[in-house]
Amino acid sequence: MAQPDDEKRPAPRKPLDRDPNPPPRDTIAGVEGRVLDPATAIAVKGVLPRPTVYVGPRLLISKSVDFDDALYVLRVVAKPLGWDVVPEREDPRTVGLRHGVRPVRLVVASHHATIAPDGWTLLQQTRAQLGVDAVRGVGLEHVVFSGSVESNPYHAGNPYHAGNPYHAGNPYHAGNPYHAGNPVATYAEPGSGGRQPVAYVGPAPVRSSPGSGRRPVVAILDTGCGSHPWLDPVVTTGVTLDGHAIGYDDPTTDPELHGDLEGALDGVIDPLSGHGTFIAGLVHQGCPDADILSWRVVPSAGPIVESDLVASLAQIAELARRHRDGEEGGRAIDILSLSMGYYHETPEDELFDPTMHDILADLAAGGTLVVCSAGNDATSRPSFPAAFAPWSDGTGPFAASAERLPIVSVGALNPNGVTDALFTNAGPWVRAHVPGAAVLSTMPSFEGGLQSAARTTAFGRVREALDPDDFRSGFAVWSGTSFAAPLLAGRLAARIGCGITDGDDPATATDRGWQALEELTSLTPD
Repeated sequence: MAQPDDEKRPAPRKPLDRDPNPPPRDTIAGVEGRVLDPATAIAVKGVLPRPTVYVGPRLLISKSVDFDDALYVLRVVAKPLGWDVVPEREDPRTVGLRHGVRPVRLVVASHHATIAPDGWTLLQQTRAQLGVDAVRGVGLEHVVFSGSVESNPYHAGNPYHAGNPYHAGNPYHAGNPYHAGNPVATYAEPGSGGRQPVAYVGPAPVRSSPGSGRRPVVAILDTGCGSHPWLDPVVTTGVTLDGHAIGYDDPTTDPELHGDLEGALDGVIDPLSGHGTFIAGLVHQGCPDADILSWRVVPSAGPIVESDLVASLAQIAELARRHRDGEEGGRAIDILSLSMGYYHETPEDELFDPTMHDILADLAAGGTLVVCSAGNDATSRPSFPAAFAPWSDGTGPFAASAERLPIVSVGALNPNGVTDALFTNAGPWVRAHVPGAAVLSTMPSFEGGLQSAARTTAFGRVREALDPDDFRSGFAVWSGTSFAAPLLAGRLAARIGCGITDGDDPATATDRGWQALEELTSLTPD
């Protein structure tokens, strides 16, 4: 029997490069999410796509290409399918900025029955008919997930299953592939590293005088930051660009103010409520002297769409550029911490769209260190943006350079500080490891709907078992690479130290960043 042509064979996968199970439908329904299934997906030039989650009837056109030309090509191919491609307006926050994307929506154009409009189908049909270059700069709208191990796996269902809110089930409801009985699951259970209240009895971190220069600045793009005695003096929220909010700014949907915004009317705290406050506390512990900027782009239950993340990153990059160039309206940003990611369907070939990388590369070229969580799926499959880091085996898409700071990818260690957490992603693209399992940090003073298992009174005092979602102590334990990234960001800020001169050029900031990286990671400017 004749062997299939080499060009039609899918590229062999590397060891441990495993695809996570798809997230439940209710997790991605709010963003019109669909799961790309390689078994049924259209392939181009023999490239077998990998699973990813994307917004079904939508595509993104990068500002790096001519929008009208790309729209015309897509419409030509869509017409025989009975579809039309309708341009949506550019996000007003990125109008006039160098980076950004313009979304287009796929709709039914004819009056006869047709298959549902789908971005992947249109993208691949266009590539097949007109070639890859015809849609260069056009890509899927990926769904991006936060990088924490979910603490309450039952929020999207009945939290009182079998009478016990922590009954055996799948604690990785938000897309993690591990089922009940797997030892990885223990990290999501309170008492084993999952989100739970804790009493911290030590002193608060102490800040020193910045001296003649300024303090290092760490920026966080996550769920925002709530009020906390440790953080109120050091965290700035609400910074805008030309009056435009960066991320979300509606207080009624703020997961750091309101613990329960999604799901049933049960008062149970949402999976990501408090996430940004927890992250800010880790940065503060890593570097008490750092000033922190916090923006909100992640909702309380996640996930987010790629275009929202791109818009916020483009604004942040412009803030940093203006500060670097001495223009009005800029902000110093020495380190940016990102605790989120997605798996690209074609990361190793010419179909990969580098829009997000270009924004982060601009930040890095200006002297900003970008630190990203590696993800919690216990796979070596590259998760982006963390996998934009230089790979230790030299096979990654971007190499390290002494002239520009790299993206820094961070995996999670167990509390012993020696072994990797079972949930952490791994591989040559993960270039740093710090504690991220069962770490302690700050939380908003939420008091959720779950109650203690037993409560009584004796001698005039109330007695009760531990209440699993009473965070009035202001502190919690949690697990995830989401928390390894900001801890490393804080430690890098501490290495950079105070006394920074605002007039430093990018080369000086780059040298300073590389010195910190060489002390704390395996990255070198070779």
